[in-house]
Amino acid sequence: MELIHEFLEDFYKTYGSFIPLSRGDVLDHLRQKLKSDLSAWMVFISKEVDRYQVVITAAHLPCFTVTHNRHMLTLDDLTTLDSQNWVNDQVINMYGELIMEAVNHKAHFFNTFFYNQLATRGYEGVKRWTKNVDLFSKTLLLIPIHLESHWSLVSVDLVSYSIHFYDSQGLVFQQAMESILHYITTEAKEKQHAAFQRGWVLMTNRWMPQQKNDGDCGVFLLEYCKCLALRRPLRFSQQHMPKIRKRIYKELCECKLTQ
Repeated sequence: MELIHEFLEDFYKTYGSFIPLSRGDVLDHLRQKLKSDLSAWMVFISKEVDRYQVVITAAHLPCFTVTHNRHMLTLDDLTTLDSQNWVNDQVINMYGELIMEAVNHKAHFFNTFFYNQLATRGYEGVKRWTKNVDLFSKTLLLIPIHLESHWSLVSVDLVSYSIHFYDSQGLVFQQAMESILHYITTEAKEKQHAAFQRGWVLMTNRWMPQQKNDGDCGVFLLEYCKCLALRRPLRFSQQHMPKIRKRIYKELCECKLTQ
């Protein structure tokens, strides 16, 4: 029991809650420590984990925060990754930062407020957002699009001169792609990158992982971004969402992506 208690206490201190905990985490720890078959003890272990989780949660009320560069997440922010909650802007923006770091800033992730600012105020409203960023030294731009209560993604491939739209409900928002195209060509003109002022193709990706509920669009957005930045195929589905939510929670607390 002591091994279980120690593990759970350390886990709670590291992640601020048991939201990202899975039974596999506990079993892997015990197998590593005991180096034996635990099959006969599964029922006992599960009951003890459940019991001691309640004990720890009742005894600790930490003011848990995660800080990384200019980002700060509270436990309330991280709790948006629980169950089928809608993930909030703070979670999305910090995860975007971790994506950029994972690829040595060859990809650029735009703040979640960028597109709304662009849509309402035009290029002049976001002109200074790239004051310290050379977009045209990147290979990929990732732009979250928030439409009322739903997240979509526009990606800009600066190698193939293509702009793509990703949506986990199969929606198509042509205006968003056209707005981003206008932004990119205007930015290219302002920064004197003639090669990026023409030759662009707009593409809607219809065959992609789709959500089956109303709460996971933000998680799909983040997984699209991670896969695209790491140049991986989009091989996940609705059934993977609980596991992906737990993984994202851990990555945010550890301030790095798991490869």
